[in-house]
Amino acid sequence: MRRFGAVLVVVALATGAAACSSGSGGGSSAQDAPGGGRDGAPTTAEQAGLIPKAQWEVRQADYLTFAAARPQDGGRPLTLLAHAEADRLAGKTPDLSAASVELFEPMFEKLTTFQDTGDFDINELLTLYLRFGKDLPPKVHDAIEERLLGFKYWWTEPTPKGVIDSQYYWTENHQIIYLADEFVAGQAFPNTSFANSGMTGKQHMAHAKDRLATWFALRARFGFSEWLSNVYWTEDMKGLLLLAEFADDPGLAREASMMLDLLFVELAGHVERGTFGSTHGRTYQKDKLEGIDEDTFSIAKMVFDRTPIPYANDDNATLLAVAQRYRPPEVARKIAASDKATVFRLRAGLPLDPTAPVDPKVKAPYGLSFTGEKGLMAWWGMGAQFPWQVAPLSVDTVKKYDLFKTTNFKQASDLEPVVKDADDATVRNLAHSLAVQVNPGLLSQVNTYTWRSPGVMLSTAQDWRPGQRGEQDHISQVTMGPEALVFTQHPREKATSGDDPGNGGSFTGDGAMPRSAQDENVAVSVYAPQYDGGGGIGSGAYAFTYEPYTHAYFPTEKFDEVVQRAGWTLARKDDGFVALWSQRPTTWADHTGEKTTVELTKPYDLVARGGPDNVWITEVAQASDYAKAGDDTKARFDAFVDAITGAQIHVSRSDVSSCPTVGLCPYGPDAARSSGPDGGALVDYQSPSRGLVTFGWLPKEAGDAALPPLVVDGKTIDLHPEDLAWDAPYATAKWDSQVFHAELDGASLDLDFNKVTRRTTR
Repeated sequence: MRRFGAVLVVVALATGAAACSSGSGGGSSAQDAPGGGRDGAPTTAEQAGLIPKAQWEVRQADYLTFAAARPQDGGRPLTLLAHAEADRLAGKTPDLSAASVELFEPMFEKLTTFQDTGDFDINELLTLYLRFGKDLPPKVHDAIEERLLGFKYWWTEPTPKGVIDSQYYWTENHQIIYLADEFVAGQAFPNTSFANSGMTGKQHMAHAKDRLATWFALRARFGFSEWLSNVYWTEDMKGLLLLAEFADDPGLAREASMMLDLLFVELAGHVERGTFGSTHGRTYQKDKLEGIDEDTFSIAKMVFDRTPIPYANDDNATLLAVAQRYRPPEVARKIAASDKATVFRLRAGLPLDPTAPVDPKVKAPYGLSFTGEKGLMAWWGMGAQFPWQVAPLSVDTVKKYDLFKTTNFKQASDLEPVVKDADDATVRNLAHSLAVQVNPGLLSQVNTYTWRSPGVMLSTAQDWRPGQRGEQDHISQVTMGPEALVFTQHPREKATSGDDPGNGGSFTGDGAMPRSAQDENVAVSVYAPQYDGGGGIGSGAYAFTYEPYTHAYFPTEKFDEVVQRAGWTLARKDDGFVALWSQRPTTWADHTGEKTTVELTKPYDLVARGGPDNVWITEVAQASDYAKAGDDTKARFDAFVDAITGAQIHVSRSDVSSCPTVGLCPYGPDAARSSGPDGGALVDYQSPSRGLVTFGWLPKEAGDAALPPLVVDGKTIDLHPEDLAWDAPYATAKWDSQVFHAELDGASLDLDFNKVTRRTTR
């Protein structure tokens, strides 16, 4: 969910100031027998290049063996699904006698009162009902059916009297789940009137299908704004799998399968030894300190089998493990297994700049609109509630659907009359004046760059919204397996004891984003917040505060060796090497007695104190890159350390010139700087592997001077290539073409969303 209600507080206050199925049998209702026939099953041409069925069934069974070994929870659909499917595969009648209405009551209460993430629950209930409904105790079967028929499937439906609807419908992952739920539920009960909407199942199908067309078109043209998310991609898969598995409409089922294929190719190209350790459009501290904690870990392990670490969680991977129609393409598995050093460049999302000058006649890009329900799906889907271009639509929507009463917007309820009186021009101008602070969740267009080798992966979001407030975004990371991870961030708040909240924590970040850039195995990040960190309006994430330092996650005990020298922190893990340099002097934070998601006993929090501005340089390597040092990995690492720490670095600003030789800055951590922490820096780094790397950011300068390019060994690197959606040796797609091709070692995948065609070979 997004914390949009707090943004509305800011809007309203500022406005006030200015204004003084597979057919296995779900059961039946009085009017309908549930759907789920085979009309949407994939064709022979689609299946030709999928993971071979026998091999895929082994992978599914491996996960189910783990999941079904856990005690059966009679009130949790995923557990019941895993046990039932394990029984079925063993030739036994599924035993779901542990299920009871009493155990389901917490979920049923959540659905009846329209609490957030009810769409996730309905998705799981639909899968359980359509797969194994006839095996459920009759009372449970009927109770689930009642909830399916009483759910509110879209925000435009009425809300029952006395109920406050606190569901969040709008981000792209929620959109696909709600709409998939609605279509499949409508298909299951085509002639029944649903209790909340009064619509028949057929009417719900038509309503969902029209909006699904909008969602698929946005994703096929512009990719996922929640790019490479190790949290929300499992939710996207959740909605898509429901359609791929149960939709009787062949085109809809095929399009859902195609979108799943697209996700699996992108996932495959960004997995390092089982860990989805890339830059992420959205993630949390709980998912990013260890690969096994990622929501995608079980799915990646099931599909790609690239880690010996056992399954730890029975989660959304269960839905893939019980799938009967959908199988991932073989080419994705081969991409994940590739041992060649490769670069995968990706472009995703829609361009939207909340800091651009206000233009009341502004036109939305790519023929889209800043008005209407389709506009809302596009812009709120990417967290764009309060850029000035969208602000009038957002305020109108909040008022039209009485969202001030909901959990997400209630912080602004006392100021409803003030917002009500504001005209569009006032709203736009105020949104523009607060653009840097109040758009933390904006997932505007991004270009990602990932260099992956057998021993180490480095991934970065190139020059993405530098200096603006962030929320849940993750700009750059080094991955050397599930536990050996390194990344830098600017935190909004300090780490505290028990710092493991679901969507917060000092390692979630949520301060100001850096200007970052990567080429091959080298990345540079320049931090320089472009908003005042000492004030703001409201509380929590929207108090606009941040910590006066940047820091790095560097879990020393997860590496084979760690060395600190000349401003660098360097480490090796197996055959992968990493080096991290900070312009400001660093120290290890003392978190004795505190807890994070991962239990750590040695230093892991590398803090650069003295200000929120800093330069961090990252270089990674494989042991084979230093083969001249001999065959011993330790000797090769020593050669890496010598080469890196001997490299010349020069960082300059309008008021400070530092680090002219090997990295020890001549000023103390509390040195005064006349230009302030928002002035940026210029960097020259003589990389041992890449040659002279120059980059920087001077936000106080004018025009192009503020954004110097990334230049590597005399070559200017294009950080925002406009013509590509995929660019890798094994995956290609032109931007906004809706046509994708992947090919490796005899396996191929061709997706054409214009024609809704899917072809695979192996």
